[in-house]
Amino acid sequence: MINIKTLSIFILTCITPSLSIAATQVVHEPLNLTNSFIGFASIAIFVIAYLMVMSEEFIDLRKSKPVIIAAGIIWGMIGWYYTQHGMPELAEHALRDNFLEYTELMLFLLVAMTYVNAMEERQVFNALRSWLINRGFGFRSLFWLTGVLAFFISPVADNLTTALLMCAVVLAVGGDNTKFITLACINIVVAANAGGAFSPFGDITTLMVWQKDIIDFWTFFALFIPSIVNFIIPATIMSFAVPNEKPQAADEKTIMRRGAKRIITLFLLTITTAIFFHTSLGLPPVIGMLTGLGYLKFMGYYLKKTHFKYHEHNGVGDVGSVIPYDIFDRVARAEWDTLFFFYGVVLCVGGLGFIGYLSMASELMYTGWGATNANIAVGALSAIVDNIPVMFAVLTMNPDMSTGQWLLVTLTAGVGGSMLSIGSAAGVALMGQARGKYTFFGHLKWTPVIALGYAASIATHMWINESYFV
Repeated sequence: MINIKTLSIFILTCITPSLSIAATQVVHEPLNLTNSFIGFASIAIFVIAYLMVMSEEFIDLRKSKPVIIAAGIIWGMIGWYYTQHGMPELAEHALRDNFLEYTELMLFLLVAMTYVNAMEERQVFNALRSWLINRGFGFRSLFWLTGVLAFFISPVADNLTTALLMCAVVLAVGGDNTKFITLACINIVVAANAGGAFSPFGDITTLMVWQKDIIDFWTFFALFIPSIVNFIIPATIMSFAVPNEKPQAADEKTIMRRGAKRIITLFLLTITTAIFFHTSLGLPPVIGMLTGLGYLKFMGYYLKKTHFKYHEHNGVGDVGSVIPYDIFDRVARAEWDTLFFFYGVVLCVGGLGFIGYLSMASELMYTGWGATNANIAVGALSAIVDNIPVMFAVLTMNPDMSTGQWLLVTLTAGVGGSMLSIGSAAGVALMGQARGKYTFFGHLKWTPVIALGYAASIATHMWINESYFV
């Protein structure tokens, strides 16, 4: 016979943890700190850090440094406040979620950057540059050719690398013709940003949207025609101002190093693997990219093991080719400043969202202004503030929008930065590469024309992709 007292204790033992968990869930809700000292201080710290980021060119301070410190201070204050109120685990869980999201994106980008660096080391980009220089194109032909190549290369390689490559071509053939260089650089920035907007791999913002499973891989290509419109309209207008001259053809020859074509093939295979893992297996794309890094590692192993044997049989080529291939050197040459900047931004914006500011912004913009106006404003804002924090803020708000609206904000955040030279990584990089010839004010002169392309691309998207707005 069961003892009533024992049974009662057993039942209470089973029920108590459930009651504790339920009670914990009720009590442990995020606190609204928007009107507190913690909230105001966090906003001030983030603004100061971002002003330093925007002044990178003038103060010569890497953009990752201020945002990394800002992220630590913001979450440190949040952690202290929640510890004082007996809820340290809530802040910890929120921070871990932000950190996991960053880690997935960081590893994805690291693989892509390693492949781009490997192709650069194998002289893939220099060979393309030599081919363009030796063809003897006129300024107007080069204006269009570099723009079109930037548009179609940036969806696979990142828009920053693409812009730097095309700018090198422009500088090599442009010589002292500042007018041509300025116009060509503006065109490259617009084209690279537009090309990156319709591909999940073309920009960090599109990658974030894809990894969040908000838009599936193939749906991004609905933005292809709007992206073309965004590029073609300003390019057509600016082309009339390009000098109708023909520079002297240069005698430059670069041959791709051994394994270059195989590395290009492996990169395409890596992208295919990432797509397959995500769309067919339901796994994060980063797993497919890291698998692809394994492909490159084995290729690097093969090139290293056969290096000296190959050169003994074929003779030594250029000086650089006598150095055996080293995959870890390619990893080390990744854009670590960009990756750490991304870390700081994700954690800063995540902290401000945890405090409650993003809910306020979402209520103001997406409820007050409406989704279309809000998404257009996001693009305009990304011309002043980097599109990474802007898009991450939108994703953190997670407003209830149709696929058409998510495509719209992906488009505007991707191409809005083209309106100012400081609005995208491509523009900032080219100001350094073509210093004195491509400037902020030189770009600003053509901002109305670029804004016309921006407005036309939005109208085109809302017209041809009307079915996605249902």
